[in-house]
Amino acid sequence: MNTDFIKGIIPPIVTPIKDNERVDESSLREHIDYMIACGISGILAFGSNGEFYMLEEDEMETILKIIMDQVKGRVPVYMGVGAIRTSKCIRLARLGVKMGAQGVSVLQPMFLKPTEDELYTHFAAIAAAVPEAPVLLYNNPGRTGYPIPQSVVEKLAHNVSNMAGMKDSSGDLTETMEYIRRNRDTGFKVLVGRDTLIFSGLSVGAVGAVCSTANYMPELVCSIYQHFIAGNIKESLEAQYKLNPVRLMMDKSSFPVATKDYANLRGRKLGNPYLPNKPSPAVQMENLRQELIKAGLL
Repeated sequence: MNTDFIKGIIPPIVTPIKDNERVDESSLREHIDYMIACGISGILAFGSNGEFYMLEEDEMETILKIIMDQVKGRVPVYMGVGAIRTSKCIRLARLGVKMGAQGVSVLQPMFLKPTEDELYTHFAAIAAAVPEAPVLLYNNPGRTGYPIPQSVVEKLAHNVSNMAGMKDSSGDLTETMEYIRRNRDTGFKVLVGRDTLIFSGLSVGAVGAVCSTANYMPELVCSIYQHFIAGNIKESLEAQYKLNPVRLMMDKSSFPVATKDYANLRGRKLGNPYLPNKPSPAVQMENLRQELIKAGLL
């Protein structure tokens, strides 16, 4: 199975919505073209910043149809799967692959805290349901309350033929390195899921990053990766240092509203988050604006 396309900067695309919480198709199409023009390497549909947990399955199908039509094969599209129930994850993975997604990204179940055997069975069953597609694990302990254990990842990487890699949002570089070290003999590809660690992750063998910040400053985010692979290490690190204060200010907003806030401040017109989330209050919005100014992005 060819997994060479799994690399670079992959934004978890936000879901632009109108006041009635219906998808804003024209804004979504424009946003896709904007990010592709700025150098992204792929698009993750229904990631955490895509507010997947707010969407019904019919809404996902509508949104993915728009994404696939607008992308037109210019970059790979990954189907994000974040349900708790294994059978629902299988249904969503199959939907994504049927509609043309080239890969599937699967978050560990939320709310529950499965045993290692239960986690292995869950992920292996989803991968078996889409044997034609590379599957990526999505480790996000900050949102689910627990990490995917190294032993489970190692077992999956060595025993499930289409378990191609993972996105690690732990923010723990040692964890990231161990995911890489333990599974490098299988061609397992690790993507960094913490925007402040793109440079660090690339330095220890990650093949790229899934970055919410690429929704609103893709030119800067992509430059970290592009400089690094070109051997311009100093320039790559300086771009990372420029990004970090902007990203860190997001933590003062409620999750995940700051991605849309920042994008709207830069003129993207992506609408509000789904309720009950609201845009950041005025004081925080000004903090976000000031960070963009300091970074030369406004």
